[in-house]
Amino acid sequence: MRYRRAFQPGGSFFFTVVTAHRRPVFSAANAVDLLRDSFRAVRHKRPFAIDAIVILPDHLHCIWTLPEGDADFMMRWRLIKTWFSKHAEFKDVWQHRFWEHVLRDESDFANHVDYIHYNPVKHGLVSKVIDWPYSSFHRYVRQGWCAADWGGDVVDVAGIGRE
Repeated sequence: MRYRRAFQPGGSFFFTVVTAHRRPVFSAANAVDLLRDSFRAVRHKRPFAIDAIVILPDHLHCIWTLPEGDADFMMRWRLIKTWFSKHAEFKDVWQHRFWEHVLRDESDFANHVDYIHYNPVKHGLVSKVIDWPYSSFHRYVRQGWCAADWGGDVVDVAGIGRE
């Protein structure tokens, strides 16, 4: 099967990236730290904004905005996965592919941010969004973009995102 990737220079994209065999690679804090290091290393050479992110034991979701005129998220993911794999204590970390979605407008962007931040509750990992440590939700709260008790009620994420 040939995948057709989105091409939107300077666009914002939602991604789902999954570990091989859904192994809980990121259940250990040191693996999450290593993933953060891989993002930093790649962003240093190929900048992009991480608008929202959540790292769960066996997958992650994030939104990136690429620099104007740049649409090469594929190379960035390749570099992040390679960097992490080279520095990890184990091999065969990632599924070969990832899923992306071009965010069409502000509403689509906001819906996917909500999906990302609510994901640990959706998967039963915590009962409150604020309790999941590996999420940009904490940054949103610090910057006043979101209340700390957001997501206390059920958040409707039907039809958004991808597992």
